[in-house]
Amino acid sequence: MKINIIDASNYFRGLLLLIRKDHQVTQPEIDLMQKIGTSLGFEKEFCENAIREILENTYIEDVPPKFSTKELALKFVKDGLRLAFVDHEQIHPDEEKWLISIAEQNEIEMKLFLQEFRNAQNHRAEQAKLEVFDLVVEHF
Repeated sequence: MKINIIDASNYFRGLLLLIRKDHQVTQPEIDLMQKIGTSLGFEKEFCENAIREILENTYIEDVPPKFSTKELALKFVKDGLRLAFVDHEQIHPDEEKWLISIAEQNEIEMKLFLQEFRNAQNHRAEQAKLEVFDLVVEHF
């Protein structure tokens, strides 16, 4: 799926905001976010700095991203759920609220969100392929 740079930025920013919701950034989250950032075409150093500084960065707007398509938003929610479960048996309540707010912002039905939530929860121990790896960022 082809996406524009704005959607790519929103994807990365939205996931950065997700990992800070529980007020800690774990090594599995750092590793996964680095792969996601690189996949979206961001420089390694930019990703490292953004991840390292996300807990203290008060300038990043904490607003749920609105994606250009519902299909992209659903891919984001799936990846967000996988990321939220990467370091815990249970999802942190603030991470869950964040992902629900993004689903609502992008008009994803709660039934579909809950289905993806259960899927991520049931398969959290597996190394599932992330949706982001199928995205191609178009630079104009």
